[in-house]
Amino acid sequence: MGEVSIQQLWREYRVHNNMDARMSLIQRYAHLVSITAGRLFGPLPGGIEKDDLVSAGSVGLIKAVDQFDPFRGIKFETYAITLIRGAILEMLRSDDWVPRLVRDQQKLLKQTYMRLENELGHPASEEQVAAELGITTEKLEKMLGTIGRTSLLSLDDLRIGSDQQRIADVLPNEDPGPLECVAIRQRRNALSSAIDRLPDRERTVVSLYYHEGLTFKEIGGVLTVSESRAYQLHAQAVTRLKGYLDTVCDLFP
Repeated sequence: MGEVSIQQLWREYRVHNNMDARMSLIQRYAHLVSITAGRLFGPLPGGIEKDDLVSAGSVGLIKAVDQFDPFRGIKFETYAITLIRGAILEMLRSDDWVPRLVRDQQKLLKQTYMRLENELGHPASEEQVAAELGITTEKLEKMLGTIGRTSLLSLDDLRIGSDQQRIADVLPNEDPGPLECVAIRQRRNALSSAIDRLPDRERTVVSLYYHEGLTFKEIGGVLTVSESRAYQLHAQAVTRLKGYLDTVCDLFP
């Protein structure tokens, strides 16, 4: 007898509450945890092992399997990766391993990017940001690299609105009502508009990383830059986005 199809497993679990089918689904999709853990941050800071990320991500996968409705026509992989990444980020936030200095540097950069953009009328270049901070571009790149490797810089962790809801939370588990649909659409539009404001290369990094699923090493190959440079561009992009989204809080309840 051949292998049971994914569709059959979902039906067995969701319709007949078959726990064996549930376990088979978790095993079939376990590779999503390794993929997500492997590309989420790249090189890990001291004290954090990849196994820690996988363990946290497995909790997100189990939650995804238990909450997913296979009859709504939504792709499970997309839904699961959101929850897996969210579970890993939650674990890292709860451990609070990010040094205070890194948090302060990220805040300083965000404020500097926004101040210069308001003055110039367009996104500031790295040379302009470095000059404003009184440092060399090399030191700015090093700062961005450190932030990118040790801070929770991910689109999933961006917050918007007076309730500081995470962007990742706009994906509802159940059918949303009319008002929730409007709020979700507004938040997505705000994020889309913010991404459109990014300089070309930073916008490309965001697209390749979050939509195409490329690693930073692969992104570096596309842009003909080093992997570390790809990290820096990602850190810079998300730092700018944090500043952009801070300015639209009043648009949301």
